Amino acid sequence: MKDGFIRIATATPLIEVADCLGNADKVIDFMREAENESVTVLVLPELVLTGYTCSDLFLSQTLLTGALSGLKKILAASVGLEVLTLVGLPLAVGPDLFNVAAAVQDGKLLGLVPKMNIPNYSEFYEARHFSAGQTTATPIRLLGQDVLLGSSLLFACREVPDLVVGVEICEDLWVIEPPSLGLAHAGATVIANLSASDELIGKAEYRRLLVKSQSGRLLCAYAYADAGEGESSTDLVFSGHNLICENGRTLAESPLFSTGLLMADVDVASLNAERRRQTTFPGRKAASANTCQTVFFSHQPQTLDLKRAIAPHPFVPSSQTDLAERCEEILTIQVQGLKKRLAHTHSQSAVIGLSGGLDSTLALLVTARAFDALHLSRSGIVAVTMPGFGTTDRTYGNALHLARGLETTLREIPIAPAVQQHFADIGHPADLHDVTYENSQARERTQILMDIANQTAGLVIGTGDLSELALGWATYNGDHMSMYAVNSSVPKTLVRHLVRHAAGQSEPDLSSVLLDILDTPVSPELLPPKDGLIAQQTEQIVGPYELHDFFLYYLVRFGFAPRKIYRLACLAFAGTYDAATIQRWLTIFIRRFFAQQFKRSCLPDGPKVGSVTLSPRGDWRMPSDAQAMLWLSDLEGVAPAAQSQS
Repeated sequence: MKDGFIRIATATPLIEVADCLGNADKVIDFMREAENESVTVLVLPELVLTGYTCSDLFLSQTLLTGALSGLKKILAASVGLEVLTLVGLPLAVGPDLFNVAAAVQDGKLLGLVPKMNIPNYSEFYEARHFSAGQTTATPIRLLGQDVLLGSSLLFACREVPDLVVGVEICEDLWVIEPPSLGLAHAGATVIANLSASDELIGKAEYRRLLVKSQSGRLLCAYAYADAGEGESSTDLVFSGHNLICENGRTLAESPLFSTGLLMADVDVASLNAERRRQTTFPGRKAASANTCQTVFFSHQPQTLDLKRAIAPHPFVPSSQTDLAERCEEILTIQVQGLKKRLAHTHSQSAVIGLSGGLDSTLALLVTARAFDALHLSRSGIVAVTMPGFGTTDRTYGNALHLARGLETTLREIPIAPAVQQHFADIGHPADLHDVTYENSQARERTQILMDIANQTAGLVIGTGDLSELALGWATYNGDHMSMYAVNSSVPKTLVRHLVRHAAGQSEPDLSSVLLDILDTPVSPELLPPKDGLIAQQTEQIVGPYELHDFFLYYLVRFGFAPRKIYRLACLAFAGTYDAATIQRWLTIFIRRFFAQQFKRSCLPDGPKVGSVTLSPRGDWRMPSDAQAMLWLSDLEGVAPAAQSQS
């Protein structure tokens, strides 16, 4: 449970209908297996001790007594086990028969949650046997223990405050207002569903969508345990379709018609962080939250060997089909933003500084699409190549070929004479290759672009991307500035895929240029070449962009602590970067991210394309003089040698 991760599991045993003690043994086996696997919450199917398909046997006192005997056996076996287990059984209370989930841990009966919505349609006729539960919890005496019975119970972990478990049973999820709504409002980060959902054509896909969407809607983890093999097949077949989802994403899913334990590691800390971020999530302010009662349990935190897959490139879909769709969607958003700005300003011209690098290439591709959408001639796009002290033949040639291939107006303006005059004006030695030497070139280029925009009544299109903004890898009032920044929320790892996507859609000549640009090392080209080759490679200076994009995603999107980001990065990049390398670049990222906020505080307009952006008018408002000490201190304690520890 370190860093907010907890392991939850669902289990579908091979039961025998009405064999309560035998079914209890199978539950106990799963409890012990779950305990050995460091599971914190284990969810069993609906009415697992008797079987869901007992029909009128539910009215038999013998079966009901047998179910209690099975629960008693489970309670005794749970002594010494920390796993919180949710077991389904029928329970008679006075004249009522309830379909309940019993919460069991370490010999204690923590609570009983009754099913609220009793289906009585199609193949279901539960109202023949069961009464609907009540929201308000009432105390009862059961198996020698005082326990609460009610659907509004929450089971909260003392040691992990972000872990709060709510329970609903099968049909409760399928109704218009599921009980899980109120439970989530009251703080439940994990919803357990004990279910017996029979299998029909197409039902698995609907069930999958339902569980996944409910986890996203409630910003929770949702564990769905389904009845399976062993249920009576008189009229129905059950598939044991178990699902564990988190915030709209499926973490684990069992094959249909299978039994066994399904596990997933969920991040309850990130769920609460997301709820805090989304201020429309009502939380405990909701009226329904006031009716809930909390039962506390203990579970000592453990460091899990995470079973959770951590994508090294969180901005990039893993599926090639999804990636193509994502690229096209991003390009369309960029185009629509620029199209609106050009139309609003009545601009017939757009001015772009074309370096032959990735970012300016993407900006030019977007601008060409925007001009096409406005039915404007691409000759109105002024592509300006401004060779300087560090320009190589490769990037220079690619810039020329790209501008001509897209049928833009090409202008070539060497900046060396102007910058040398500037050095003379300010008394800077021309052979001193310091930050003044570099930034003077960037600012000279920006001045040229701005003045050409004035000449042509156009807009300067910014080329800088999200990763550069995060690191502050831009010259203040140089390439930092533009009149509309189309790449401002596109991370570098995604810029590559966007350009590659465009290459796949282009004619052979243009495609070959784009592919060569993709193969060119990322560089500002502000220092003189060495033997005609790029002397200044960005990723050797500030670090690999794939690492920085990973750090950026988890710092801004979820607010994770540096220790947690480091831990996840070690897992995601195992075999690519060692722990010491990850720690080094994460430290640099944090320092730069805080120190360079002043540049982000005055960014030009640009379209938001994803969930992470650093616009000071939108998603990221940060003081420019905030200190990074807390974040750096959090990272200092990690041990690089322990990179395999998760």
